[in-house]
Amino acid sequence: MFVNRESELATLLGWWEQPGSSLALLWGRRRVGKTALLQTFSQKLPTVFHTAAGRPVADELRLLSEAAARVLDSGLRDLVGRPFVDWDDALEFLASVAEEPLLLVLDEFPELVARTSDLPGILRAFWDRAQNRTNLRVLLCGSAVRSMTAMQEERAPLYGRFDLALQLHPFRPHEAAQMLTGLEAADRALVFGLIGGMPLYLEWWDQDASLHSNLLRLAASPGGKLLTEGQLVLATEGDTGELSSLILRSIAAGRTRYGEIAQAVGAQPARTLDRLIELGLVERLVPVTEREARTRRRVYRIADNFLAFWLGVLDRYRSAIERGLGSEVIPTLVSTLDDHMGERWESTFRAHLMRLATKGELGANIVDVGRFWRDRPPTEIDAVVLAGRRREAVLVGEAKWARRANAGRILRQLEEKAAALPRRASNLRYAVAARESVSHSERVLAVTAKDIFGV
Repeated sequence: MFVNRESELATLLGWWEQPGSSLALLWGRRRVGKTALLQTFSQKLPTVFHTAAGRPVADELRLLSEAAARVLDSGLRDLVGRPFVDWDDALEFLASVAEEPLLLVLDEFPELVARTSDLPGILRAFWDRAQNRTNLRVLLCGSAVRSMTAMQEERAPLYGRFDLALQLHPFRPHEAAQMLTGLEAADRALVFGLIGGMPLYLEWWDQDASLHSNLLRLAASPGGKLLTEGQLVLATEGDTGELSSLILRSIAAGRTRYGEIAQAVGAQPARTLDRLIELGLVERLVPVTEREARTRRRVYRIADNFLAFWLGVLDRYRSAIERGLGSEVIPTLVSTLDDHMGERWESTFRAHLMRLATKGELGANIVDVGRFWRDRPPTEIDAVVLAGRRREAVLVGEAKWARRANAGRILRQLEEKAAALPRRASNLRYAVAARESVSHSERVLAVTAKDIFGV
């Protein structure tokens, strides 16, 4: 099932339509849908598509040769009988036959580099001598986020040679909704809060089955896809060893300040935290009214909904599930979901306000949307929208993970909390979010799951 990605497809098509040769980079986390995007983009284009899998170099080149033979009608060489002998041979041949535009996709490129460490240098040397005499377009794709971003750094062999560098992100709430059209909007909100915006995870969810059935099949059975996926994410995507796993578990357990994390893991976590933020697994938050570089009031949260669910809810029952007690665990597990969903719903609410801002529905000159808090006296606002050079608050909002919310009561609380903001508009607006309905909402922007996840 392929949905969304209209802007990404348009970007790739724009790159393809540029005259002459071109080099592009596409990267993103595992399961985010890179290969599906590339297959959709290239299905009507002359494309040699090769997905690496850590094979010996000769096997990778043989399979690349066979892929090229299926696409190219060339009498110059029997690619099956005489496969490419090395990467120079492969690149030179493909460049020589690309009199018309030809796309070469090297998927999971870091797997090729793991076997041929000088491949980026080989590609650079080839590109520098061949780019003006061919119509070959080369697209490198990979899931090893750090490796792919490092290719764009100044000291990397291919630095400055990419005409396109595109990072693929998980679906945002309104995009994920398009994969859950068989559910009511409130149920889409719940599923998104549990498994996030990874297309494959959303595809695993059976929309004709109940919440209990899905959780039992995917999360509360030995070998369940979501149960094992959490372990796989920790093992493969932290990319910094045991320390990243300890940090993620510490944050999931409620240790959200730097000092608390450092004390819990017994090490200075700064570099690893930066790495986890780059991967999209952790988010660093400061009060939206303050500049990150000028404040020490930073907190950290698990940014990925699925990982937050796995670490904060599922992992505590994993031993019992592995021993076959999943069906007994399910009622208790389900009873904890409201606690889990509170913060996830707040984040979804902020993402919705950001989307409204980009569409111009929250006024002009919107510069930020985020949380606000202060310690003395304790004040928290789920969402604050800032506008203009003065970063003046023009809207404040609160999200309740409840089926219904009374806007009148919440409005009075928001008016009191707004007094703590350093700058606010005289015509400050208010917003309240609940799953199904917001009552007494004449003075507020009412937001429900149908507004966020409607299709």
